[in-house]
Amino acid sequence: MLESVGLTPQAERVYAAMIRLPGAGVAAVADELELPAAEVRDALRLLAERALVVPAGEGGWRAVGPQAALGALLAEQEAELAARRERLEAVRAWAVALEAEHDLSRPRDELVRLLGTAAVRERLTAAADGVRQECLSFTVDREMSPEALAAAKVNNRQAMSRGVRMRNVYQETVRHDPDNLAFARWMAAHGGHSRTVPLVPFRMVIIDRAVAFLAVNPADSREGALEIRSPAVVNALCVLFEQVWESGTPFGEPPKVAEDGLSAQDQALLRLLDAGHTDESAGRKLGLSARTVRRVIAELTDRMDVESRFQAGAEAVRRGWL
Repeated sequence: MLESVGLTPQAERVYAAMIRLPGAGVAAVADELELPAAEVRDALRLLAERALVVPAGEGGWRAVGPQAALGALLAEQEAELAARRERLEAVRAWAVALEAEHDLSRPRDELVRLLGTAAVRERLTAAADGVRQECLSFTVDREMSPEALAAAKVNNRQAMSRGVRMRNVYQETVRHDPDNLAFARWMAAHGGHSRTVPLVPFRMVIIDRAVAFLAVNPADSREGALEIRSPAVVNALCVLFEQVWESGTPFGEPPKVAEDGLSAQDQALLRLLDAGHTDESAGRKLGLSARTVRRVIAELTDRMDVESRFQAGAEAVRRGWL
């Protein structure tokens, strides 16, 4: 029990015996504990060092009361523990500072958060002034306001006049939105290349495959954007763009329809519903109203000659649509 304060098991037994037998000498304690007298004397010397016994005259010893004696020892141990904790905290603080210094020495890829549409528009304008080769973008249906479209025209006209190649992927429903449709036609007339897909992953602009802009909140572009310059991340976004571009329909051509008569938009809707989206959330993803979603589902249900959505899901799987 008392090894934590520096006592041996024999010293602990001798101390307990002296508490039980006040005034007992070495011989009496040795007899009580069945220990050699020499071991008792060694234990008494250790106890005296710890102030657990004091001389009592004529070579005898008296035990100090446990609460007073052990209280002092415990206070000493606690002080040592506190000092040790301070030393450990100093080592921890040194390690943290060293790690921070090491972290600062690592190569870093820049990422900047742009707050609000005004800040995003300002950075895009600056980027448009500096673009030299190519601009890639995803445009989500009805996300660009008339003001944003007007600003985009100015930036894109300047870039295309310098021979910059512009490629944009729109959501298929842009064909039904007058403002975005007019902008897409304007882009085509000035040398831009556009395609449509049923579902655009998110809004994005990539400049010269060196910097990318992504909406902070894909559901609300007014919250701002991230400006990303990490080569690895930008390269991954370029790969994504090319995959989506290859699957798109060139602007001016009718949307692609599979041999079974299923459009890409129908397929995208089926996949969203199969993933658990409601009519409303699937509609938001595709830029369709909930009423239009329900109408398309009803048409698909009639085509598959089934009566319920559950049956429609099973039939879509059977036909290989899912």
